[in-house]
Amino acid sequence: MDCGLNGRTYIVTGASGGLGLATARVLAADGADLVIASRDQERIDAAAEQLPTGANVRAVAVDLADPQTPARLIAVAKESFGRLDGAVVSVGGPPAGKLGDTTEEQWRAAFDSVFLGGLRMARAVLDEPFEPEAQMAVTMVLSSSVKSPIPGLAISNGLRPGLAMAAKTLADEYGPRGGRVNVLLPGRIDTDRVRSLDAGSGDAEATRAKNEGAIPLGRYGTPEEFGRVAAFVTSPAASYLSGIALPVDGGSLRTL
Repeated sequence: MDCGLNGRTYIVTGASGGLGLATARVLAADGADLVIASRDQERIDAAAEQLPTGANVRAVAVDLADPQTPARLIAVAKESFGRLDGAVVSVGGPPAGKLGDTTEEQWRAAFDSVFLGGLRMARAVLDEPFEPEAQMAVTMVLSSSVKSPIPGLAISNGLRPGLAMAAKTLADEYGPRGGRVNVLLPGRIDTDRVRSLDAGSGDAEATRAKNEGAIPLGRYGTPEEFGRVAAFVTSPAASYLSGIALPVDGGSLRTL
């Protein structure tokens, strides 16, 4: 299936590893030009080298908590490729912990990066001039905690649902001029982040086995499986898809 990505330009944040990098790989393999970003220059440069041979990519070290980050990434995209067609906004997960064990400082820091940083990036991309028929697509990578709390991830449980509703509001407000905004809800995807959460239980193998037992497909997803969904939702092939929260979780969520 041709998703119409060839020659289009997208920003992908949180792209030094995990779900962001997996999405960047699929976008680049289908011909998209990319600006990939994370907080560490060495890591984002290494990620760029993992993209398909011949991919047109710019790697930029930025922090989503910095209010200047969206303008900087948009400028790199337009200066390098002459256009911008959207963004995949992937934000690293906030610190794990029970609600009673988390500090106000941790909540403030996570709000600045996870909530405000993601929202600021989405708004800046959607505010860029574009023709309605061309569309501008923003895909926000959140978590299944949008619909059901995850034990031990109190900050994520608190912030992700609000950001998902903000994304839905963006879809309403920018839809009339051709802006598409969607949210993806990854479940247990086999990334370093999820492996670290499993290890935090004290018995990573037992925790993984327990979690897999609650997933109808009986296993963790791969980053590549998530990346293909994210690339499709962001692509012109999904041109009538907006305002949804799509689980990519093997069927583990018990809500519709």
